[in-house]
Amino acid sequence: MKKFDVHIYTDGSSRGNPGPGGYGIIMEWVGKPYRKEFSQGFKNTTNNRMELMAVIEALKKLKNLNTNVKVFTDSKYVADAVNKGWVFGWEKKGFSGKKNPDLWVEFLKSFRKHTVTFHWIKGHNEHPQNERCDFLAVEASKKPLLKTDSGFENQ
Repeated sequence: MKKFDVHIYTDGSSRGNPGPGGYGIIMEWVGKPYRKEFSQGFKNTTNNRMELMAVIEALKKLKNLNTNVKVFTDSKYVADAVNKGWVFGWEKKGFSGKKNPDLWVEFLKSFRKHTVTFHWIKGHNEHPQNERCDFLAVEASKKPLLKTDSGFENQ
């Protein structure tokens, strides 16, 4: 199967922590004129949940297995958990005592379908895609009809 290179930019936001939140995603197909934006808002959630949910939702949108993906995030929580291997240790221990186990389990399912690398970028540093994702996330959190983050509500 032919491999495709995709760059994914993500950001999460919550107005209050917890509070209304949202995520923003930009997906770019490297070498092709493909760029899509996605966002979603939630009634009550946390910033870290939105950061992680953005990555999950982006990976779930990939149609081809084994896609080469670079995820750009300003979340140390997400980038370090993967790059430093923490999430794999948490998984071995059943995510005991860890926050957001529902999302980490879901993340690993999508993560393992592709070849994914994470690149941390400094937030609010005039990076065009990161700034746009931040805007999308904040705007999504302000919409009148927000979804329920059932994983947060059931913790």
